[in-house]
Amino acid sequence: MTGTSLDGIDVALVDFSSKPPRLIAAQGTPLSDDLRSQLLNLQSPQPNELHLAQLAANAHSDACADAIHALLAQACFAASDIEAIGNHGQTIRHRPECGYTLQIGNHARLAEKTGISVVGDFRSRDVAAGGQGAPLVPAFHQALFASPQQKRALVNIGGIANISLLIPHQPACGFDTGPGNVLMDLWIHQHQGLRYDKDGAWAASGQVLPDLLEQFLQDPYFALKAPKSTGRDLFHRDWLKMNLSQRSDAPCDVQATLCALSARSIADTLRADEISTLYVCGGGAHNPTLMRMLALELPQTQIATTAALGVAPDWMETYAFAWLAKCCLDRQPANLPGVTGARGLRILGAIWPA
Repeated sequence: MTGTSLDGIDVALVDFSSKPPRLIAAQGTPLSDDLRSQLLNLQSPQPNELHLAQLAANAHSDACADAIHALLAQACFAASDIEAIGNHGQTIRHRPECGYTLQIGNHARLAEKTGISVVGDFRSRDVAAGGQGAPLVPAFHQALFASPQQKRALVNIGGIANISLLIPHQPACGFDTGPGNVLMDLWIHQHQGLRYDKDGAWAASGQVLPDLLEQFLQDPYFALKAPKSTGRDLFHRDWLKMNLSQRSDAPCDVQATLCALSARSIADTLRADEISTLYVCGGGAHNPTLMRMLALELPQTQIATTAALGVAPDWMETYAFAWLAKCCLDRQPANLPGVTGARGLRILGAIWPA
């Protein structure tokens, strides 16, 4: 898994012979500066982008192969022990309203370099069936973490935040709430040259600006009804520029307000359902400032990381794509039409045999 934040490649080794499936090992590998730049540049149109996208897809697959070999060596497994790789690829366009979503990654090259079958392109079938193609993890969350007694929610705070609502005796609900870390990452990189705000320290040094927060929340995305999904196609550098062009706020105050935007847009989706516990995963789980803001927004809700469910927050999403790959191999539908808006259940993914 490489997500919107583009901070690294996460690999999880999952054993499906037990119930529930067992996470055996996991490892994160930072993306090289060159590959990260290639992928970031593809987030917006540019000359010769078809050629550049294919080169980036090859480099992405090579980096994934190296990360997989490293994890197998660490866990003392051989490629022949592995049934398949579930490869999300890197999203460079997400335009379900136009009938497509594009995650690059040369799955054939990855199968060739690892000697392991690859399952990829998970989102396209749901989009072809009229869905958003995202989020896909609520089906996984429902299968593994739903409680028959307790109202739960899981939120993955990566570049974009996506939430799963698990309410007893009801189908799971889920959608992208809006920006997670992406705007904070862009802002700190612009002002300090850093990839992210470690521990939310810069945000903690500023003050939330209530009028700016309300301005941010006026973006039409936040008022959309589910199903809905988003990405860097909407929340990007120009979005920040547009919202801040008439202002001269202290940069640390803007960072604090962007952090509050992530917390508020997540919390606003939970207030009506009286959620007992919110479990947080993704990079945002390591941001104490964001976690504190979530707690202030939701004083009646217990907030914990997914470590309380037995899965460290860094590995939840890559675990989910192993599960999605297994569903594809077993020819089991893995989308939730009530989440994505697809016309019905669909088997997700395509297979590149070893």
